[in-house]
Amino acid sequence: MRYRLDIVGADVLDVVQHAGGWLFDRAVAGWDVTVLVADLGDARPLRILGAEVLELEAVLANEGRGRQPHALAIASEVLAADTRTHRGLVKALDDGGMEVVVWGESWPTPPEHRIEPVVHRLSVAAQAFKAQALAAAGVPVAPGDVEVFRSGLSAFPPVGADLSPVG
Repeated sequence: MRYRLDIVGADVLDVVQHAGGWLFDRAVAGWDVTVLVADLGDARPLRILGAEVLELEAVLANEGRGRQPHALAIASEVLAADTRTHRGLVKALDDGGMEVVVWGESWPTPPEHRIEPVVHRLSVAAQAFKAQALAAAGVPVAPGDVEVFRSGLSAFPPVGADLSPVG
């Protein structure tokens, strides 16, 4: 069985900019990575990074049935805009055993959950592939070598060792 990572973002560029390196590093490590976006647009940048891409609304309309990822990453912008995603995130935190990360600042930390800032250091390959994905999205800028998230680790430590506390 392969590990599964679901990433939820507002659009393709949002995911590439904020989680593209982490996504790539997980895909290269053998994870099945699926990106769910509200505005599908051109999915080519996400395919460059190794992700399958689905329309978020279709998954939400189905109430996420059949989706049981080991890790979940989500944009705070999406959490603020859609109560269904917020409920899903709180459920993931409550269920335990799932690594949960959020990027962006507009999501208040639920008081009953431990949420900590974390940083992912991109591999050299992730930096190169993220640069190509950004160029394909029309943003030809060099990516940094880190991506910063807030992480809510429910009952167990994260699967994989590529996230570490910010120090």
